[in-house]
Amino acid sequence: MINTPETDRNSKIIVDTDEPEITPEFIERVIFIKRIAKVVKGGKRMRIAAGVVAGDGKGKVGIGHGKSAEVALAVRKAATRAKKNMISIAVVGNTISHQVEGKYRASKVLLKPAPEGTGLIACPQVRAVVEALGIKDIYTKSLGSNTPYNLAMATLRALMKLRTPEDIARVRNKPLEAIAQKTKKKDTPTADISSEIAGTMSDSLSTDN
Repeated sequence: MINTPETDRNSKIIVDTDEPEITPEFIERVIFIKRIAKVVKGGKRMRIAAGVVAGDGKGKVGIGHGKSAEVALAVRKAATRAKKNMISIAVVGNTISHQVEGKYRASKVLLKPAPEGTGLIACPQVRAVVEALGIKDIYTKSLGSNTPYNLAMATLRALMKLRTPEDIARVRNKPLEAIAQKTKKKDTPTADISSEIAGTMSDSLSTDN
């Protein structure tokens, strides 16, 4: 059978209707761009260094560092490395589950959960990390050096310390209901102290028997 222009046109339409491959989109934030110099025999060799934070907005984030003679190439290298270094973080809703601290060299960052509608109370470097992660409500405080890369790394180390109630129950080998009840009791300090005293007394009696 000889293909007519009409059949050729129809075959092209069928090929064009194939769905293209959907690549995952990442949230990228440049945290710093600075000029660096390397001293060589003939003098100084000037280059550009850049730091980028990349995340999917759904609990994964990474930080990358790149160097090149051009700004665009340095940012591209840093973004590629940030995507390779992405790790999963335990996020509960739009905030974090509990207070954590992170330290990297001279930088120290404090992160605290915030109620819905608070927003991101953070400096630009910390904001870039939590925003790429997908967090929308959080309190933060910088307690050390304000170097951009160190601040971002300290934030990432603090986020790596987060644990969900399921993780805590698995480590302690206890049911999830017991962990949930204990977190509710911590809202009142007196109840927390009395529960701790009762727990220690029961442990001592069991050892005596």
